[in-house]
Amino acid sequence: MYRLVIKPVADVLTASIVFILFLPVFLIVCILLIVVNSGNPFFTQMRPGKNGKIFKIFKFKTMNDKKNENGELLSDKERITKIGQIVRKTSLDELPQLFNVIKGDMSFVGPRPLLVEYLKLYNSHQTKRLKVKPGITGWAQVNGRNAISWEKKFDYDVWYVSNQNMLLDIKILFMTVMKVFKSEGITAEGEVTTKKFEG
Repeated sequence: MYRLVIKPVADVLTASIVFILFLPVFLIVCILLIVVNSGNPFFTQMRPGKNGKIFKIFKFKTMNDKKNENGELLSDKERITKIGQIVRKTSLDELPQLFNVIKGDMSFVGPRPLLVEYLKLYNSHQTKRLKVKPGITGWAQVNGRNAISWEKKFDYDVWYVSNQNMLLDIKILFMTVMKVFKSEGITAEGEVTTKKFEG
């Protein structure tokens, strides 16, 4: 009952309310990113959702598109903007994913939607994370986020899939707020972005 009815309805209603409440912040961040990125404030990318169904994810764009003399993008460290660092540190870059929740592609809580290219690298255990909708936050995010190994992330995701319930989701949301305030686990030590999963 919770997984099939209550959670999906609560997701859409809550995402709509949160978006309205955060609309001033949303607009301010948009304007700032339009200036520093010289245009588009949004980052979009195709990601796998429940059962591997591909959807377009929305995030605020925290890095510019500057390239070297060979036309190749500079490193993440060189492209992340000062405003982008603040937006990422406060997790405001995830705010546009409220649209994904309202559309039904995502939930507030669930395994994070990873890159499509990773699908072919999953083993049978890791594939179980695709049995539920991906989330804005999840069990792996409140237990280390990007500062833990890929193996642990997948273990946390699969554990969540098997143990999902209302009280656990509420606990994860509460822990997420605490993590955001403390800015914990945003990246691994010495890294600007998450290291790629190689199987």
